[in-house]
Amino acid sequence: MKQGKILLLKAAVYVMGIVILCLCVFALPTLAHEAAAMNPEFAYLQYPVLIGLYLTAIPFFYALYQSLKLLNNLINNLVFSKTAVHSLGKIKHCAGSIIIIYVIGMLFLVTQNALHPGVALIGLAILFFTIMILLFSAVLQDLLKKVMSLKSENELFI
Repeated sequence: MKQGKILLLKAAVYVMGIVILCLCVFALPTLAHEAAAMNPEFAYLQYPVLIGLYLTAIPFFYALYQSLKLLNNLINNLVFSKTAVHSLGKIKHCAGSIIIIYVIGMLFLVTQNALHPGVALIGLAILFFTIMILLFSAVLQDLLKKVMSLKSENELFI
């Protein structure tokens, strides 16, 4: 039963990665080109926005890789290990870098008077979910550290 749940989570991570990769390769360039054609006064922002979005894809895919490592640790019963704590820390740092890139990008668009309300709502939603991932991974990392210290104390008593 445990293996099935973990395999389902791994499949979800792979599907998420494939969907985002397809969006990055196929949808984003087309959407940027169409937006530049519809709004010629903001056409100069087409490539900076695309670069910003592609920059956020790098930590996103790295966080997906770290989550797969974490799931492999679960399969191998290495949940309370330093590698699990390390993976959660890297996921936390990836979420933080995504937040920084989005905040900088949104501030840049505000300074250019180009932040459409729809884009702002999507950006704020992404920021909200990324902040939730950052907080969740930070809490899990602290819990794992505490459990590991309690485990090592118990091993000293025995």
